[in-house]
Amino acid sequence: MKNKIIMHVDMDAFFAAVEEREHPEFKGMPIVVGADPKEGRGRGVVSSASYEAREFGVRSGMPISRAWKLCPEAVYLPVNYQSYVKVSNEIMGVLRKHADKFERWGIDEAFLDVTSKVKDYGEAEALAGRIKNEIFKKERLTCSVGIGPNKLVAKMASDFQKPDGLTIVKEEDAERFLSPLPVRKLLWVGRKTEQKLRRIGI
Repeated sequence: MKNKIIMHVDMDAFFAAVEEREHPEFKGMPIVVGADPKEGRGRGVVSSASYEAREFGVRSGMPISRAWKLCPEAVYLPVNYQSYVKVSNEIMGVLRKHADKFERWGIDEAFLDVTSKVKDYGEAEALAGRIKNEIFKKERLTCSVGIGPNKLVAKMASDFQKPDGLTIVKEEDAERFLSPLPVRKLLWVGRKTEQKLRRIGI
């Protein structure tokens, strides 16, 4: 029986990237999408931060007041969810046609089982390249792709070379790839689970 080959496709800083595409005057500037910062007095959180904003330490989920303190010069924009959903649906349409089995994972990422579409990881890499090019040509947005023997490895591989990355982790290389990574990097491991695992020496 042929081993599975799974892709995880993750759009890069999706909300912020869509805003930059729609507002080319902001290209190259730090962009923060989320609540109104109100010059550091705002409530709410960051929904998305461009990679330029991340260089200042701004991260998704961070209080917007903290983001303002770290990067007051950023362009702060409200969430335009309707626009993001429209773009997401177009991207998911591209991904779906390349997969045996397709699993949408939120608005900006998805898992693709491509086992019967390719004969080996070399062909999977070529397919991933075509997918990345098709998305960029259609939507002018970049994505990062991880390829592995299961969803966990593929997901972690897609995070490895962001933005616009492509990382392959074969089954025989999975342990070597995963072992140096902190446990927090594991899929479904949050802060509380990380603390519990640390207490038992993991």
